[in-house]
Amino acid sequence: MKKLNPKIITISGFLIALNVVLSRFITIPGIINFGGFPIIFAGIVFGPVVGGIVGAVGDVVSFIVRPTGPFMPHFVLTSALTGIIPGILMKVLKADVDEMPFWKIFLSILVGQVTTSVLMVPYFRNILFGHPLIVTMTKAATKQAINIPVYSVLIKGLVESLAKAGVIKKEF
Repeated sequence: MKKLNPKIITISGFLIALNVVLSRFITIPGIINFGGFPIIFAGIVFGPVVGGIVGAVGDVVSFIVRPTGPFMPHFVLTSALTGIIPGILMKVLKADVDEMPFWKIFLSILVGQVTTSVLMVPYFRNILFGHPLIVTMTKAATKQAINIPVYSVLIKGLVESLAKAGVIKKEF
């Protein structure tokens, strides 16, 4: 596990704030939502622990700031896993900040988003609210068919730029 230092904690705080803004304010519910991007970025760059913390804390703060229904811990779990799964896969694939191939980023995001957004969230919506499983899974899969490549390209470019600028280093 990477050591949590003040720099990682500060960047994580910014990523949590970005998650809250992107998931609650700059969104068209059911159509456009980029709230998962900062969570995935945290998991890929700083590891699964930081990704999970950013996801869980971001989800709870988002609910406190602008609730969209009753609080459901099921969705805190999926938000945490949104950062944990790509972080674990990047470790398994031995991806390094200095040398992060696009396919490793894409695969990590693909597995994470299919697990959380396409499988878990529709399942929880079905058992909690009775939403038809096949309908919510199909809609989620369609959204992720766009989000996964977009997230991959954005993260690849952002990681390269931040590594070149010296903001993120191999020590993370």
